[in-house]
Formats: sequence, structure tokens, C-alpha cells
Amino acid sequence: MANTRMSLDIKEYPDTEAQQNRVLTLEEWQDKWVTGHTAFHQEQGNQLLKKNLDIFLKHESGLRVFFPLCGKAVEMKWFADRGHSVVGVEISELGIREFFKEQNLSYSEEPITEIPGATVFKSSSGNISLYCCSIFDLPRANIGKFDRIWDRGALVAINPGDRKRYTDVMLSLLEKGFQYLLSVLSYDPTKHAGPPFYVPDAEIKRLFGTKCNIRCLEKVDAFEERHKHWGIDYILEKLYLLTEKV
Repeated sequence: MANTRMSLDIKEYPDTEAQQNRVLTLEEWQDKWVTGHTAFHQEQGNQLLKKNLDIFLKHESGLRVFFPLCGKAVEMKWFADRGHSVVGVEISELGIREFFKEQNLSYSEEPITEIPGATVFKSSSGNISLYCCSIFDLPRANIGKFDRIWDRGALVAINPGDRKRYTDVMLSLLEKGFQYLLSVLSYDPTKHAGPPFYVPDAEIKRLFGTKCNIRCLEKVDAFEERHKHWGIDYILEKLYLLTEKV
């Protein structure tokens, strides 16, 4: 326990330029799915989301929930089973197909006319729609606005130089009275090049502060054995709730 408390008391690494020029292509992300390098997928879902689900949903029904860079996140099924409408975007067609297969959901697929070469996969029940395309192409599909966004493994995966562009897309998708739940990781960025990338508090304020109230709900030790290969000795997961500034 002492080690955990010490980990949680670690001050943020000074905001440096350590990862600013790091770039991964969409092809490299697709290759991670092909080669099975998807340790970022959480088979049991995210525990901090489970713990803060009532804060996030506020016991409301019939919400539209958006999953940026969704992969095959099991939480999409959680929300759909609760009667909410789920929309996700993912560059890997393989990841999307694995989601429907593993969740035992039948689905249809159709081209997205506004985005050449892109496809939308829809559950037969109609309450899950997953768009296979770049997050930056998605606004052209006119998918409407959302009451909730669950951003885990998304902002931390976006190339640091694209964060402002990404945030602009996210903010454009928000309905009035939104709740935006954001999970980020804190570690020494000089020891691991990412992804997932290090996103400090100051960066969250810079990206979202003009439009959103920002509250840190929780900070937990997220260090696992696999992180030793990254050359780091601590990693914290921080959960933020972003709400509309009025």
C-alpha cells in the first residue's frame, strides 16, 4: 500500500517537448490489430468507468454516447444494453468485426457516401453504429451530436501534433448539457516515446478549458508488468469529467 500511495503522490513530469514530434500513421494502427499488438484493449472494460458510471450517466435514459477510436471496447455493449444509442469510430475494420463477433451481435454494413472508401457497421438492433474511417473524416458523415463522450485510449493515442484538431472535432460533436469522461495517462515521457502518449493537466486545460469545466474525479496506479518493457517505473491513470461552461 505504501508504494501505491507514493506512486499517487508523484508530481507530474514537467511538460516537455519529449513526444511532440512523434507520429504514428493510420496504417501502423491497423497493423497493430493485424499482428495482435492490442494490449490497450481491456477485456473486462475500464474499472474507473464502472466506478463512476452513475456520475457519468446521471441516471438519464436514451442518451447518445460517442466512443472515439473505439476499437472493440466492451463498454459499447454496456451502454447499448442500458438503452442508450452508441456511435463509435475506428480505423481498423478488423477491430470492429471482432467487437460484433465477441459480443455475439449480428450486424450489417454499408458504405458511407460522404467518405470514399469508408464503411459503417450497424448492429441489427440499431443501437450501435461503428464508423470505419479516420476520426478526422467523420464530421463529413453528419452523425449528429452526443450527450456523452467516453474518451479512453483516444486522446492518448492521437499524435501530439494533432491534439488541437482532434479536440475541435470532439467539441463539435457535443450536445448542450454534455458529460465528457476523459481517461489519460501520466508517466515520464522521456523514457517512453508512446503511444499511449503522456497528457499533462496543463494540456487538458489548454485543449478543453475555454469550452469546458474540468474536474479530476480520480487518480489511480495503473502500472502493470508489461510497462516495465517501456522503461518506466510508474504510470498513473487519471479520470476527468468535462462539462459545459455556461
